[in-house]
Amino acid sequence: QVQLVESGGGLVQAGGSLRLVCVASGVGFRSGDIAWYRQAPGKSRVWIARLNSDGNTYYEYSVNGRFVISRDGDKTLILQMHNLEPEDTALYYCNYIPRRPSDAWGPGTQVTVVS
Repeated sequence: QVQLVESGGGLVQAGGSLRLVCVASGVGFRSGDIAWYRQAPGKSRVWIARLNSDGNTYYEYSVNGRFVISRDGDKTLILQMHNLEPEDTALYYCNYIPRRPSDAWGPGTQVTVVS
């Protein structure tokens, strides 16, 4: 079973940038669509950026134009985040979309944006 591990989060001032990285263990990502999700305090986990197997990307409206999802080979998914806002504060995860029950969540990486 592939394990997903996210990194790159941190504390940043509003307007700043961060680059999140997700690494898939073993043989890497299987074919299919993959995404970045986030869970803000007191809210449900939602996807915010999606990279389809055909190369098309989609973004949740609040991050569209500020975040960019990309893939580097078979094992690495990247989320470049610009112009961060306090509302972007959340725990960020990567995973397939849609997920199978066997697609476990990684530990996530915390992003905290202060004004």
